[in-house]
Amino acid sequence: MSRIKDLQKQVFKVLADTDEPMKAMAHLHGVSLAAVLIAKKRGQNPELAAMSGLLHDLWAYKSGSYDDHAHLGADYARKVLGKMEITTSDETDIICDAIWHHDDKANIDSNFAEVLKDADVIDHCLTDPTKEIKEKERSRYEKLCLEFGLMEAAE
Repeated sequence: MSRIKDLQKQVFKVLADTDEPMKAMAHLHGVSLAAVLIAKKRGQNPELAAMSGLLHDLWAYKSGSYDDHAHLGADYARKVLGKMEITTSDETDIICDAIWHHDDKANIDSNFAEVLKDADVIDHCLTDPTKEIKEKERSRYEKLCLEFGLMEAAE
């Protein structure tokens, strides 16, 4: 079985005990899929991008709180990956660094961390295209529209 499928099973086990497991899985899967697309376009590792997307908000869903969820989520992801033994220590560091920084949409971090930030924005903005784009995500969303040739950037 692939590392991603193994991780998906583990994530689903964690989410099974949460308030809205289907909503949570939809978001984590959506970010994972967007991260793969962006990673491939930008020459980053798509497998690690998928894993970071699956794990990026897992702590928030598990704990029921978004307070400092990026930093606490990175610590939790490190524990999950360590227990599963599916990544090298370097891969774990890359994934956890991206998770650590994913909520800071105003700053630019590593190329890999930017993949996760942008994937999160894509999922937030495209899951319900009738919903207004959050101000803190507008600039990133507009840049993504230009990068991917989407005509709605100015809307």
